[in-house]
Amino acid sequence: MDIKQIKQIIDLIRRSELTEFAIEEKDFKLKICREGTAAAAAPVVLPAQSLLAPSAPLPTAPASAASISAPAPAEEEDVTYIKSPMVGTFYHASSPDSAPFVEEGTKVTETSLVCIIEAMKIMNEIQAETKGTIIEVLVENGQPVEYGQHLFKVKQS
Repeated sequence: MDIKQIKQIIDLIRRSELTEFAIEEKDFKLKICREGTAAAAAPVVLPAQSLLAPSAPLPTAPASAASISAPAPAEEEDVTYIKSPMVGTFYHASSPDSAPFVEEGTKVTETSLVCIIEAMKIMNEIQAETKGTIIEVLVENGQPVEYGQHLFKVKQS
């Protein structure tokens, strides 16, 4: 991987809401971490594990005071989230001209199709895996998403 490719990755991270990115090739590891959405992407280049002594820990980016002291958000009763099962690009509908799969107020079952996430040119249909009513769509169409990111807020029924 050359410096031009690394700069392109950093630029993509800056334009997305990703907070962490990692890639590994033979004797090269690259990990880029960002604290919050206002901070710039901070690259952290790590040597391949095979180049380190077996007992040597990998260096990590320092944690900010905000990430240490921030309390976990309170869980709402009878509310769950549909989360992204992968990193990719979020799509509300099967094509730009189609109606969204779900909107606020749509009732869903475990097998309801709620969105598509494109990853590596493959369109992955995402099911609700819960029963309830969509009360909030948390992602914009065409926005990059990361693994575990909340996509929809669902009121359990």
